Formats: sequence, structure tokens, C-alpha cells
Amino acid sequence: MELASQELRERIVRPTLHYLGKHCHASENILVAIAQWQQQHPQGRTEGIYPIDAGLHQKVWNQHLAFDPELASKIRGLASQREFLNNPHIELITNLAYATAIAWAVYLAFPQVKHATTACTSGNSKPSPCPLTKSTAPLSGVSAG
Repeated sequence: MELASQELRERIVRPTLHYLGKHCHASENILVAIAQWQQQHPQGRTEGIYPIDAGLHQKVWNQHLAFDPELASKIRGLASQREFLNNPHIELITNLAYATAIAWAVYLAFPQVKHATTACTSGNSKPSPCPLTKSTAPLSGVSAG
């Protein structure tokens, strides 16, 4: 699925960040860049608009959101009531606001990735690094320390 950057920014990213109380232009830019990178470099185990697989989804809940109940409650409020309990990972594909909130939580949870390069294009034909990782691997490759 391809989304235009402006549409993603205005209809999904910005409202989600406002809802979370985390809005600023830099946070918008980060999430839009990540989604653009995912569209250009789809990963085998990730199917949503962000490079987040089931393992990373579980990790961010267990190692970060479990210790930030206010943010966890807001993010959980974005998920569907029944399907989240049956198959929480499908929300990363079918619920763009929830996926955006989880992508933001991953960014907060793993500060070592904040210092990675943010270039999404390069002057040569090599794959560009993901804006949140130090390699072309999906975010699931990020260790929690």
C-alpha cells in the first residue's frame, strides 16, 4: 500500500501525535521518513507502513510501554477492542493510527537508534539505511541494550 507523504502526514501521523500529546514537526518528519523508507524497502517480516514485526511489537510493549502506563493506555485506546485481544500484531497492518503510535513508542523506547542517519535516498544505487536503524535491517534488529 502506498500513501502520499502529505496524506500520511496530515491524516494519520499528525492526528496520532496530537492524540498522544507528542506532536512536533520533527516527530512528524521522523515517522513520515520511516514510512517512506518502508515503502521503498519492504521487509520480509513486516507488512505494515512501518518496519515493525511481531517481535519488535511485543518487545516495545514488554520493555517500554509496560513501564509507561499513561502512554500505554493512550496507545491501547487506538487499538480495536476485540481484534487486539485475538491478534494484536494485525493492528500494525490494519490500524494506521495504532501503527503510528507504536512506531513512535519504538523511537522512544530505543534511544540508541535516534542517532542513526536519517537519509532516505543516496546518490548511488545502494539501499539507503532505515531512518531508525544503523543498517538496512528492519527495526526488529534493534536490541534493547
